[in-house]
Amino acid sequence: MLDQFRKRLRAAARRLRRVERRELQDFRRWAEVTENLVHLSMLVFVPLAIVLVTTLANAVPRLSFLLFPPLAAGSYTLFVDPTSKYSDPKRFVAGLTIGAVCGLGALAVSNSYLTAPGGQFGVNALGAGLAVFATGVVTWPLDIEEPSSYSTALLALLVEPNQRATFVASIFLASVLVAVLFIIWREQFYEQRATYLYESMSGDDHVLVPMRGDSAGQTAMLGARLAAAHEAGKVVLLDMVADSDAATTKQSLTRDTIQLDIRSENGSESPPARTRLIGDGGDPATAGVSPDKTDLEAEVDWLETHADRIETRTGVSCQVVVASDDGSPAKTTLQTAAETNCDLIVAPYESQHGALTPYLQRLFRSKSDIVVHRSRSDRTRWKQVIVPVRSVSDVAHNMVDFATRLAGRSGRVAVATCIGSRGDRRRAEEMLADLIEPYEGAFETRVPRTSIQTFLSDTASQYDLVMIGASRDRSKASRFISPPTFERLEDVETDIAIVDRGRA
Repeated sequence: MLDQFRKRLRAAARRLRRVERRELQDFRRWAEVTENLVHLSMLVFVPLAIVLVTTLANAVPRLSFLLFPPLAAGSYTLFVDPTSKYSDPKRFVAGLTIGAVCGLGALAVSNSYLTAPGGQFGVNALGAGLAVFATGVVTWPLDIEEPSSYSTALLALLVEPNQRATFVASIFLASVLVAVLFIIWREQFYEQRATYLYESMSGDDHVLVPMRGDSAGQTAMLGARLAAAHEAGKVVLLDMVADSDAATTKQSLTRDTIQLDIRSENGSESPPARTRLIGDGGDPATAGVSPDKTDLEAEVDWLETHADRIETRTGVSCQVVVASDDGSPAKTTLQTAAETNCDLIVAPYESQHGALTPYLQRLFRSKSDIVVHRSRSDRTRWKQVIVPVRSVSDVAHNMVDFATRLAGRSGRVAVATCIGSRGDRRRAEEMLADLIEPYEGAFETRVPRTSIQTFLSDTASQYDLVMIGASRDRSKASRFISPPTFERLEDVETDIAIVDRGRA
């Protein structure tokens, strides 16, 4: 009875951990969207800045509490758009301080030369106008316009004569403190957010390629070039054989080839993967096959020749895996990816009646990151890549990251979003700017007023590869009314890569 209770307790703990991991994964992908990250940072760092300033004000009683309203507004301006001209720490400090000085100057002039009656707070109306005017006149030519500086100018009119110097010092010290906090956040977190949040930047470098179809060689090279962008990258070429051929396969494998015997999810573990030695290269299409070899032996030699070519051309380590298939190729592929510690599956494109085959559909429903490559030529290098996106998302970040890996330093990546005839061009351009900002490389952005299908039909030929999302977030009704973009690009002769993030 006690053992049964312990088993149930352990099972409940495992389920709880799975829920926690799933929620953490969902939160991480939500935070990948720059707009969400910025607003989350505002909720954390702006209150933190106020806490620091309040602590300082309590420690030094002479610091004026009148500085809090403009300081809070200025802090919001800093964090709400970290790349705008108003998010300059120097502008922030100088603007607030100059506003305070101009306000005090206007107060002195109004008290000495202006006789207009004050309001209910005893503030001279002409003095208030003069404070705002002086602030604008000073900050404009110095190019340090700061919205909150007008607040400090008006608040200066309420300062007691014996606290005016303290008020200016308070504004300066508090704004410096907030500016330092902003600089630390922007340089150490915001500008490095791709490293912390975007999983593809540190992962998706162990690539499994199911060698299926006539374009498997080109797809394998695409996977290898994605993996080669990271030092720890590796490629695993997968071939699947029926259970009846498993025994023969074991006798056909060379010392560089691995066999995985995959029967079920609870089956025995496979032996650890061994890295192939770098071969002399060669073209798999022209590789000779000894006439006395069986078809299975020839298939293994074909895989190993592909592996040799990948290692020679890309420098990334390559393994060959032959797995026994129990009748479900997709299941075998996913289990092999888990067994060989691969976090990305790059598969050749397959279609049936104008749609993806059940094999690819099963892969897209899995937890693995997937890239499906439709080859239109013998191309094995992709230096000009176009990435059409609908919005900033985890899949969009993956596509841009993969595009930069393929293009390299000498290539070019274009990121586009189609807005139709009535779309907001400025908002679309800002969205694309947010999307590409964390990445290095040569980028161009395009915002055409046309449909995605028309745009790609007209421009895809200018590029080596079109990288698009799998649109898995759309409902079945939406897919029925308007099929996914990749299913409407049959006439496009450029290579296409369909990208999707796994759902943990």
